[in-house]
Amino acid sequence: MEKRLTQVYIGDGKGKTCAAVGQAVRALGRGWRVLLIQFLKPAGGSGETEACNRLEGFVSKQFGSREFVYPGRVRPDDIRSAQAGLDEAERALDQGLWDLVVLDEILDAASLGLVPYDRVLDLVRKKPETVELVLTGRHAPQSLIEAADLVSSFVSVKHPFEKGTPARKGIEF
Repeated sequence: MEKRLTQVYIGDGKGKTCAAVGQAVRALGRGWRVLLIQFLKPAGGSGETEACNRLEGFVSKQFGSREFVYPGRVRPDDIRSAQAGLDEAERALDQGLWDLVVLDEILDAASLGLVPYDRVLDLVRKKPETVELVLTGRHAPQSLIEAADLVSSFVSVKHPFEKGTPARKGIEF
């Protein structure tokens, strides 16, 4: 088995989670065991996870509330939930049960101060060579970009949110 890598998907454009889930589906198709840990997202909140949870070898766990987390208005429950998600990610990497681990929105949880960037960077540096790791979020510090093997940026050119169109079930979630 080749050494597995760390991928980071960043930017203000739509599609980071979809790209990560697409990577998960590709890995599942090759017989990999996949764990998706979602930060800032409630259980049962997205069509991707609802579909993938039906697939053998795929497990998703959500660590978020139904309420949006705004910068400067972080609730104690938001911090507890994100910390629990990061603890779960560390356990998952230590256990060696997964071939691919996706940490969706972990970078946003870190930028909001819910989890420390240092712990996220430490997770990347200690990742076993037998695990492919994918992290998503809008922004990443330079230290994380340097530690990653692949970094893709998603750029928003135009989005219906700008005209007031709300998130649509089956499209945005």
